[in-house]
Amino acid sequence: MKRIFHLLFVALIGTAFSSHSLEAQTVLDGAWIKEHNKTKKVIQYPFIREADVMFAKRIWQDIDLREKMNMPLYYPLEESNGMKSLFDVIKDALLVEGSITAYSTGVTGREDDFRTPLLRSDVQTMLEKPDTTFTEDPDTGELIPVYQVVKTTSQDIKRYRIKEDWFFDKQRSERYVRIIGIAPLKERRDEDGEATGAYETLFWLYFPECRYVFANWDSFNRFNDSERRSFDDLFQKRMFNSTIVKESNVYDRKLDDVYSGIDRLLKAEEVKEKLFIMEHDLWSY
Repeated sequence: MKRIFHLLFVALIGTAFSSHSLEAQTVLDGAWIKEHNKTKKVIQYPFIREADVMFAKRIWQDIDLREKMNMPLYYPLEESNGMKSLFDVIKDALLVEGSITAYSTGVTGREDDFRTPLLRSDVQTMLEKPDTTFTEDPDTGELIPVYQVVKTTSQDIKRYRIKEDWFFDKQRSERYVRIIGIAPLKERRDEDGEATGAYETLFWLYFPECRYVFANWDSFNRFNDSERRSFDDLFQKRMFNSTIVKESNVYDRKLDDVYSGIDRLLKAEEVKEKLFIMEHDLWSY
């Protein structure tokens, strides 16, 4: 009889703990239910006829996440208060949801025209690489191999490269900028784990496809917690700072291939200035 009562007591305690755990998961962390961006629909681009495009230029730019204006794309490094970093949103969409497709950068690492889609297993292998380190056995002094998996996290992604089309629509008399692709850049490290200052492109994503994912995730707004802009809003409103690294040219060269140091930055500003002057010269005041 005592054993029966003991089993009943354990079962009741377990039920109490499980119900308490369930309540903890359903507690509302805030004064209202945040559902604006969770149910947000993507605003479609206006239709553009080829005959209406009187000028067009393809531009590649780098977004450095260490700049203050770009930090909403970098933080939080771990999911917090229903928010993720941009790379965590991308990684979950690729590996968990399968809602977007990654494209290979090719053998040279410079392919960006979305020709070779990657399988989910290919992306996972790219982001989770096996590594071997050696540690000394305290008893024998011999080196013992230690096998581990090195995962690429949000902390490793310090830059994004975007491919854009800048064009003037004579039908609407307006200049547009359309982001065509986005690629996370990972900083290379040497054998000792020290940063080398060089970056490798992991893969390319077709931005119009990514918009359906970006539109449903909040980014941090340092001015007002009640106005959570989505990642799609940040890109569409151009709320980031970037540097031009390439413009379309007959040699298919990047600015780094021709210029270095301050000369590269001055050339990037020159390219941007030409784009704005082109638009301003179409008007008379």
